Amino acid sequence: MGVEVYARSTTLITDPSSIDRAVALVRDEVMPELMEFDGCLGLSCLIERDSGRCIATSAWQTLATMKASEEDVSQIRSQLTARLGAIGLLVQEWDIPVMHRAQPAPTGAYARLSWLRGEPENIDNAVESFKSVIPMIDDMPGFCSASLLIDGDIGQAVSTVVYENSEAVARSREVAQMLRSRVAQQAGADIVEVAEFELALAHLRVPEMV
Repeated sequence: MGVEVYARSTTLITDPSSIDRAVALVRDEVMPELMEFDGCLGLSCLIERDSGRCIATSAWQTLATMKASEEDVSQIRSQLTARLGAIGLLVQEWDIPVMHRAQPAPTGAYARLSWLRGEPENIDNAVESFKSVIPMIDDMPGFCSASLLIDGDIGQAVSTVVYENSEAVARSREVAQMLRSRVAQQAGADIVEVAEFELALAHLRVPEMV
């Protein structure tokens, strides 16, 4: 597939009352440290206020630069989780075969994430199917960007579609459900979870790839 850009996501659960503190720590301390690493393309942070779930994702120019950062980033992650008293830590590494931006995400942007799981040999079908629905997503009012992250080893994919506000996310739900079902069917995958998040930080500098 010619994938050349990679990502590492860290999902943690903190007390909902600490979610703004988590964002501040990621923005003011974690992100500046990560940007000092060779090959780091930036960081995004998604939050679910009611549950206290936070997903921080860093992007990397090459697999080698991401792997080289692993030990140091692990220490940064441990310090962050300790300070927040976070639980449910999940670290995942991904390829990024699709990234499309129509406009920068403004303050107050929201995202819908959809996790799919299927047979590893069908992951290419998931990528091509997601690419095929980009033009329809692009036409949605308030649309900002769409990306797809994949783990080909286990057949998992997660799409992130960003809209300018929560109202635009709500308006898109019916069409999004139809497109998600189409992608899942064409890829022979199961829809594992769908969730909507506030986009607290949007500093990924991943190039356009459609």
